[in-house]
Formats: sequence, structure tokens, C-alpha cells
Amino acid sequence: MNKKIFGSILVVVILSCKTEKKEQETNTWRTKKEAMENAVHNQLLEVEKEQGWELLFDGETLDGWHLYNDPTADSVWEVEDGTLHSNTKNESLSAGDLVTDTSYSNYELLLEWKVVGNGNSGIFINVQELPDVPTAWQSGPEYQILGADHMDYDVPVKRPGCLYAFLPQQNKVEVKQGDWNRTRIKQVDGKIEFYLNGILTAEEDLGSDEWREKIKGTHLSKYPEFGKTTEGKISLQYWYFETWFRNIKIREL
Repeated sequence: MNKKIFGSILVVVILSCKTEKKEQETNTWRTKKEAMENAVHNQLLEVEKEQGWELLFDGETLDGWHLYNDPTADSVWEVEDGTLHSNTKNESLSAGDLVTDTSYSNYELLLEWKVVGNGNSGIFINVQELPDVPTAWQSGPEYQILGADHMDYDVPVKRPGCLYAFLPQQNKVEVKQGDWNRTRIKQVDGKIEFYLNGILTAEEDLGSDEWREKIKGTHLSKYPEFGKTTEGKISLQYWYFETWFRNIKIREL
């Protein structure tokens, strides 16, 4: 074979292989879809550990959590495919809110969640687990979780990410229906910030006189323990709808 022709064929083959490899890499690793599918969940990066982050859910067990006022119950909460899931189908299980074993005061909390279309749930903070207080929401202010098909979705003080019953979304943001949503909750000396998918949705000073006056104007005023402290447990609400949580991490400030 002519050397020039052979050389030309060799160059074409090499370029073809490089192009094929480049296309394969692009199709496999350089798309958002593939990156999300290959993401590792319920683990901390080394830089996160250095920053003081701790996992509140290891993706395999319910260690660090228990059913509110009933720590030994066989509850509706379970681990499903690396998520913390509320099982709404088995009526033999004990229903109720899940709470952390530990109380927190100054902290930053991050987690991801998704809920069925008409679902309703929430994250309670500063929860006081007391025998004469039957539910977590009777003491803990709530970060609202709501599906886009829920009948209350457009009620201003019930929108996802808001401080339930008190404040409309500070900045408008929509829930990602059928997909994972990101929550960030920060509390320092009673001053809280709520975020949904990176957008600031609520700010409040839970130690102020103004906060106490706001409580008086809601149905929550009839619960003597509600909103009185700036320290307590974190709780995930069970409200008869399937909800999933993952990548739950916290760092004390």
C-alpha cells in the first residue's frame, strides 16, 4: 500500500477514535442528567467535614431519630433506597412526626425533599418533646412543605418554604413538582432564615416581642409551648402523604 494512503487512513482512524471517545464522554458524563444520576448522597465531602458539617441521616438507618413521644414504636418512617420515607400504606404502623435525638440552638440545616403532588409536610424547629404536648407542631414553628397540586398551594401563609401561618414567601419561588427540592434553615440567637431552592423565603426573630404578638394573632396561640424557645429538636412532619428526605446535614454555629 502507498505510504501516503496508509498514513491518511491511520490519521482518519485515530481522529475517528478520538471523536467517538469524546462523544462518549460527553454523552455519559458531561450532561446534567448523568451528573445527577451519578451523584453520591448522604455523604459528606472532606471540605464539609472541615467546615463542621455532620450527617443527620446516614442513608441506611434511622439512627439519631425517633418517633415524637414514642421512641420505641414501630413507626411509619423507614429507609427506602437511601431516602428517609414516610410510609402511608401500612396502617399497622405508628403514625407521628420524626424528631432528632439531639436539641439544637445555633445551627445551619441543609436537606433535600420531595412530596407527592398534593402532599403536605413540614420541618419543625425548636421542638419541645414533652409528655403533655401531643405533637411536634404544638411547640415548634414550621418550615412548610407542600406539593404544587395541594389545595392550599396558593394560600400566601401556606406556600412552600414559608413560616407556616405567619409569613408569606419573602421572595416568590415555586416547588419542583416530582423532583428534589433544597431546603436551608439557619438559626442564630433566635433569628431564623428559611430558603427554598436557594431563594430566601422567610426571616423572623423568634426571641422578639413582635414574634410573641404575631403568635397571639394565630390559632397557635392556644398552645402554651408554641414558639417560646430558640432551642429544641428538629422534626419532620408526617401528614398522611408520602414524603422523601435525603442529604440531611447540620453544622452548629
